[in-house]
Formats: sequence, structure tokens, C-alpha cells
Amino acid sequence: MTICGATRHAIIVGLAVYGASFIDAGSANAQGKLEARYSVTLGGVSFGQGTWTIDVGADQYTAAVSGTTVGLVRIFASGQGSSAVRGTVSNGQPIVSSYASTIQTDKKYDEVRMILSGGAVKDAVAETPTAPNPDRVPVPDAHRRGVTDPMTGAIIRAPGSGDTFTPETCHRKVAIFDGRMRYDLTLQFKRLDKVKAEKGYQGTVVVCSVYFSPVAGHVPDRPVIKYLSDLRDAEVWFAPIAGTRLMVPYRASIPTPFGAGVLQATQFVSVPNPQRASANGIRSQ
Repeated sequence: MTICGATRHAIIVGLAVYGASFIDAGSANAQGKLEARYSVTLGGVSFGQGTWTIDVGADQYTAAVSGTTVGLVRIFASGQGSSAVRGTVSNGQPIVSSYASTIQTDKKYDEVRMILSGGAVKDAVAETPTAPNPDRVPVPDAHRRGVTDPMTGAIIRAPGSGDTFTPETCHRKVAIFDGRMRYDLTLQFKRLDKVKAEKGYQGTVVVCSVYFSPVAGHVPDRPVIKYLSDLRDAEVWFAPIAGTRLMVPYRASIPTPFGAGVLQATQFVSVPNPQRASANGIRSQ
């Protein structure tokens, strides 16, 4: 496995899709906004940096993330990427309607666009197309239903209406389709911890173990698939978006052959959104 193979895929899968959806119904009027900045290190060496914004309204939500390689890594391989998602909010549950992602490196350009409705993929375009391989597990229509996209899949909702920092926040299994591959992420409670961003959030986080299970669209014998499937030490730390019961990754870590890959928030600023009129003309209370 090379840095452009297992490590790159581990970072992309482990950091871009950490989290879960299956967001439980709750307060339909919870609204908030997050502006966060992250650093990425690999084996203690600066690897990348990125930003993430999320805006949750009464009946709509949007999210966007962008990142780029930094430091000495750029000498060997430079890259940048961005993703954006838009959807509706029904009974406190974000429901994705459109997803787009691009990743560009020195040697490759990758773009995915998807349209979803009610958890079902209605249209998906991937450029460049997946290379034909007789060993690749096909993705039937059944595996394109009951799924979420990787961006929405990085948002969880604390269940119930009480304390958000509970073991139950982690207990979930998520079905994700990224435009090419269908996989499950299973979260299990690990512990509670404390964090203090350079700017923004200070307080409790819920730490969850994360387990990756490929379902379709993959080649089972690929080393990176076997490596990610066998991982038992990956974890993600969830912090809240103010004004909501939604939580997103503050920190994520995944072991790689080159040392730990760590995504860490340096800025995590979230505020409740003012109560705004919903699309049907009724103002949220």
C-alpha cells in the first residue's frame, strides 16, 4: 500500500464520511449555524486543512466543505476537494436532495453528482466512470434506497429531548452511498471527553468508535478495502451545533501504515439561527 493508495483512501473515507445520519425526529424548529476550520495531520506531519459550514433552518439545510493539502506533502502530491449538499428538514430530520463532490490531484480529477428523494438515489453521475472490473460487487437498485450521502452522513442527532451527551448518541448504523460505493458505518459509544478549540467551542464531546463495512461497488480483494474493514481503532469526537440537537465531528482519527491520520478542529463556532419564516409562510416559534 502506498501513500496514494491505502493512506489517501483511508483519509478520504475516514474523514469525509465519519459520522452518521438516521437522524431521529425531534424539535422541528431547531435552527443553528456552524463555521469550522480543521487541520489534518498524518503521523504528526501537517497533511491538509479545510473548512466546513452548516446552516440548519426550519425546513431546509445546506452544508459545504472544502480542503487542500498543505506543507511538505504538496511536494509529493498536491490536491484539493470540495463537497456541497442541500436538502429539507422534516420533524428535525435533514433529508438530502442534492449532493456534489470534486477531488482534484496532480494525476486525477474526480467528480460525483447525485439527486436523492426520500432516501433513494434518483440520479448519480461519476466522472471519471468507475473502471470495469469483473470482481467488483455490483450496486443494484436495492442498495440505492434507504441511504444518505457522505456529507449528511457526517451529521448525527442526539436522540430524545434530554442530555445530548449520552451513549445513545453513538448507537447507530448508517447506510451511505457516495456515488460509486455503498457501505455501512457502525458507531459504538466509547467515552465522553473535553475539548477546547482555539476559537469557539469549549466543552463536552461524545467519542464514538467507527467501523466500516463495504456492501457494494467495491472490489473485495483490494488492500484498502481489507484494511478499512479490519480497522478497530478508528474514532470520531462529536460536538454540538448550537440551537439544535445535531452534532458533527470535532475530531476524527484513523490509524494508517504511515501513522495516525487525525482531523482536528481549530475553529468551531456555532450559533443558534434566528427563528425564521418557513417555506409555508408560518413562522417558527
